[in-house]
Amino acid sequence: MAKSDKLEFSIEQNIVYPKHGVGNIIDVQVQDISGMTIELYVIRFEKERMTLRVPTDKAVGVGMRCISDVDTMEKAFTTLKGKARVKRTMWSRRAQEYESKINSGSVILLAEVVRDLFRSGDQSEQSYSERQIFEAAISRLAREVAAVEDICEKEALLKLETVLTPTPTPTPEIAA
Repeated sequence: MAKSDKLEFSIEQNIVYPKHGVGNIIDVQVQDISGMTIELYVIRFEKERMTLRVPTDKAVGVGMRCISDVDTMEKAFTTLKGKARVKRTMWSRRAQEYESKINSGSVILLAEVVRDLFRSGDQSEQSYSERQIFEAAISRLAREVAAVEDICEKEALLKLETVLTPTPTPTPEIAA
C-alpha cells in the first residue's frame, strides 16, 4: 500500500495531541499489524521523551490538531486575564473537571484551568493536588504558546505569568 495522497498533517509539523500536548511529527510510516497495512504518524514529544504512533485515519478522530493560530491564542490570553471561576463543589469533582479540560486538547479550556488554579503571592496556599494540576496545565499551555510564537518554553512561561499576575494600580500622590 502506498502512502495516501491526502494526509491531514505533514512531517516536521507541530501538532497538539489531547493527552500529551505539543508534539512534532517526525515521520509517516506504513506498518503491517496483524495482517493489516496501517499508515501511522510518528509523533515525538520532547518534554516527555516519548514517541507515539497514531494511525493517520484516526488522528483527527482522537482529537489531534494543528497548533493554535494567533487568533485562538489571543482568545486563550483573554481567558487568562478573566476572573477565576471556581465552583463550590467537592475538590475531587473539580479535579476531575480540570483533568478532562487539560486532556481535551482545547487551548481555551487549558487557559481556564490555569486561570482558575493560579495563586498570586498574596493568595491562600494550594493543596498538593491543586498545585500538580496547575503545573500540568501551565506547562502544557506554555509549550503551545512557545510553538505558536516560536519562543522557548521558559519565555512562554514568563509571558503567561506576566498575564496572570495583575499589575498593581498606582496610588495617586497627594500634594502636600
